[in-house]
Parts: sequence; structure tokens; C-alpha cells
Amino acid sequence: MAERVVVLADDLIWATRLRDHVRAAGAEPVPARDPAGLDRALPGAGYLLVDLTARAYDGVAAIERGRAAGARVLAVGQHDDLALRKRALAAGAERVLAYRKLFEDGPATLSAWLAAPARAR
Repeated sequence: MAERVVVLADDLIWATRLRDHVRAAGAEPVPARDPAGLDRALPGAGYLLVDLTARAYDGVAAIERGRAAGARVLAVGQHDDLALRKRALAAGAERVLAYRKLFEDGPATLSAWLAAPARAR
């Protein structure tokens, strides 16, 4: 059975692209667009992929919710927003990747993340 990865993104293009990358990495994407959708999708999911540049939700709060639910969290955001990156890491994201990284080699990056052991916190 494939790992379930909740993909929290409110931008249609990025949400579609991220779900396609998750699928290409051999996992099952579970879409969520807002906090209510995240709450419905998290139970039973071992992973959460959060798009930090959103209008419908607070990405850092979503990371905290994912970690509280026991999910491993990976975030994606603007490469030059160092303050948001630090907040996301402090909230429990294992890594914060630039959009370009996932655009260029998303399936390989996500495959490596899914295969790696969880980092100790």
C-alpha cells in the first residue's frame, strides 16, 4: 500500500503539480486546500507537504498541526523568504524547499524524502 501524503496547497497550479510529483514518487496524494480540509485529510496520513505561500491558511500553523498529528512534514516556499523558512523549520518541517527545487526534480526529491528515516527532533 502506498504512503499517504497530504498535499496542502490553495493554488490550483501548484496543488496539481505537487500531487502529480507525489504520485510519481510512488505515494498517494491526499489533497487539502484549507484548515478544514487539512483536518479531514490528516488522520492516518504519515506525511504532509505544505505550500507556505497560501492565502487560505497559515502554513506555519499547518506544519504545527501536521506534526501534532504525527506526520512528517516537508514545506515548499519562496527561496528568498528566510524568515518564513526559519519559522517553518521551528514549527517542525523537516526541510523547506524552494519552488524551483520541486519544479526541477520533484519526484526524485519526494522519493528521497519518503525513503529517508524521520529526523529526530
